[in-house]
Amino acid sequence: MNESLVDDGAASADKYIVPALERGLRLLGEFNRETRTIGAPEFARRLNLPRSTVFRLLSTLESLGFVERSGNDYRLGLSVLRLGFEYISSLELTELGQPVLQRLCDEIRYPCNLVVRDGRFIVYVAKVTPPTPFSSAVHVGTRLPAHATVLGRILLEDLTLAELRALYPEEHLEVFSHSTPKTVPELFNMVEVDRQRGFVLGEGFFESSISSIAAPVRGETGQIVAALGVTIPSGHIEDTRIDDLVLKVRASADALSRLLNYQPRAGSAKAVSLATAR
Repeated sequence: MNESLVDDGAASADKYIVPALERGLRLLGEFNRETRTIGAPEFARRLNLPRSTVFRLLSTLESLGFVERSGNDYRLGLSVLRLGFEYISSLELTELGQPVLQRLCDEIRYPCNLVVRDGRFIVYVAKVTPPTPFSSAVHVGTRLPAHATVLGRILLEDLTLAELRALYPEEHLEVFSHSTPKTVPELFNMVEVDRQRGFVLGEGFFESSISSIAAPVRGETGQIVAALGVTIPSGHIEDTRIDDLVLKVRASADALSRLLNYQPRAGSAKAVSLATAR
């Protein structure tokens, strides 16, 4: 491709960018689970901006409710939460998935979740919990590392080894438990087995006291658009229940896929023995 055409295209796109808006959004993007409060001097350092500019950005965002003061620091405001929930409620996926999760939860009496991938993280977009004493730490909006979670492994299945390396360029992956894959090749091999199996069953994979079963949800093009899973408050699932739980989770994921207009090709489904898949 002619490089001048690429440069002209980039320049054409750049001329429509509003610098102040870009800076404000970059500022909001600095908040995460580990960094819940940030001071104006730290913002200036991170974004390489004058403190006076950062102060004006923070004042504007505060007036609109996107940040709140916390002493001399700032934290995200309720307007961010409202915007997030508006986004989630606008997704066809969650609208169609909520009743599917509810039916599955009524059947198995365990928390049922629907997650999507955002880069290296999974994001919970729908959740149904039965009225039991068990209380899950995750909620709608929770973000967890994709490579270290059962649901995340499902969402990485469509990626090639090259795409996984681009997503995780580091030599060693962050480890969260003894089950976490430590390198990209190890992660890729694990995901390849998951793809052939058609579901993932992890006992104590991310947290030692919690097990999960998950299956892929596919969209009209056949690509994985979400992962549907159940959370079981035990490091080990009773052997007598595993087959039934797996079948119900896969059936629910398939049902949601059909609602999203996914039509599997004839003969594409693979019969997998649950006894040999674990």
